[in-house]
Amino acid sequence: MNLGYFKWAFIVTAAGLVLGAWLGWQSSGTLGGMATVFFICAVLAVLEISLSFDNAIVNANKLKDMTPVWQQRFLTWGILIAVFGMRIVFPLLIVVVAAGIGPIDAIVLAAAKPEEYARIMHEAHLPIAAFGGTFLMMVGLSYFFDHEKDVHWIEWLESKMARFATIKGIEIAFVLILIFGVSSLLPPAEAQTFVYSGIYGLLTFLLVEIIGGLLDASQQTMSAAAKGGFGAFLYLEVLDASFSFDGVIGAFALTQNLFIIAIGLGIGAMYVRSMTIMLVEKGTLNEYRYLEHGAFYAILILSVVMYFQTLIHIPEVITGLGGAALIGISLWSSIRHNKRERAAEIKADAESPLRVEA
Repeated sequence: MNLGYFKWAFIVTAAGLVLGAWLGWQSSGTLGGMATVFFICAVLAVLEISLSFDNAIVNANKLKDMTPVWQQRFLTWGILIAVFGMRIVFPLLIVVVAAGIGPIDAIVLAAAKPEEYARIMHEAHLPIAAFGGTFLMMVGLSYFFDHEKDVHWIEWLESKMARFATIKGIEIAFVLILIFGVSSLLPPAEAQTFVYSGIYGLLTFLLVEIIGGLLDASQQTMSAAAKGGFGAFLYLEVLDASFSFDGVIGAFALTQNLFIIAIGLGIGAMYVRSMTIMLVEKGTLNEYRYLEHGAFYAILILSVVMYFQTLIHIPEVITGLGGAALIGISLWSSIRHNKRERAAEIKADAESPLRVEA
């Protein structure tokens, strides 16, 4: 019955994967190239779904207080803004800034001159990797370095990280040490670019955190506007942009092709929309307790890969399978935990004094 919520997501998935396979065939002319692009689109979609699971939860919590009219507006116009704004325009802007070319030139190169586009993107890979890797690492570390976090998947590691979170700025210090450590392995000119780009990534993360804090501080005021609709609509769009940033940046660890990124993340965005609707209507938000853990471990893996791609080539298949495997294992662990809890409840009920006396 729950599959009904994902009807449009399945339709977009089929169309997107067919389009991705066609792009692979057009760019390579081989079945191997077609299969590679098909696989990357699928992995990007899975990555976006996994990283945006918390996005769906926030959306569901906010949407339940909105009027039906504004709920529908967010789930139609809002998703268009999310898909075309953050998953297409934003990656294009990254290409423009990194390559130092105009937006129209970037589109022309991506569509009509893929070889030249690939050459420019290859030259711009170092600052993209440093910027994106730093942002991703801060996203992942901030999740685990949280003294209020009391649900741990890998207990021995996560419990220690939660305790050390009382040291202010520990994750920032860790990332800065890693930035300078990796830069020391690069030639002087590239090392300077790496350090500057990494610091820009760190500052961008902190800016997103500040904006999120300001929104949280005004949430009480905005809740009154929720029933009016526009205030909550705007609030959710800004939150979506913040949540989507890590997925967009992480996509560059898998491919530098703008259209493949747009297809993969666009598919994922449709599943986020479907999950949001299902969570609102079903009222269940925390059934799989370790799924977010797996997603954030995948983020950390991507950040490390992006750093070390400046030193050695790491195949895209390894990157994609590593993240997908972690998410799958975390889902399996969640299901197993739920089964153990249910078995313990049944056993406790069977051994209760009232049951024995009866």
